[in-house]
Amino acid sequence: MIKIEIPSPDVVITKKRNQLGETSGSELSSVYGFIDYHLIPRDKGGLILFYNQKEELLFVGKARKLRPRVKKHFEDTVSPILKHRDEVTKIAVCLIEDPMDREIYETYIINKLKAKYNIDKVFYR
Repeated sequence: MIKIEIPSPDVVITKKRNQLGETSGSELSSVYGFIDYHLIPRDKGGLILFYNQKEELLFVGKARKLRPRVKKHFEDTVSPILKHRDEVTKIAVCLIEDPMDREIYETYIINKLKAKYNIDKVFYR
């Protein structure tokens, strides 16, 4: 039996809103509502976990370069979270450099935590 433990996030950012209900912060933050977006490493690989307000896992993804991939999820017209972007209130990032480890962790987390919008790599349905 192989024992896998879900890695602890290295960076967690949450969507912030000011009193007027608009996002605040830098240009990127105002587009996505994440003030601490700059804390996500630009050239590191790892996992990206998107959560909603109820702390439910919405989607798990992996990337060779984390910050550009997170940005792409919010801009891309074919992103799996395209219709659910407004639900995302928290992004957790786990730094994992080895591509094989990223693949294993992604599949494990999708099935263990039952990510809502991951349709590939699902064994629990």
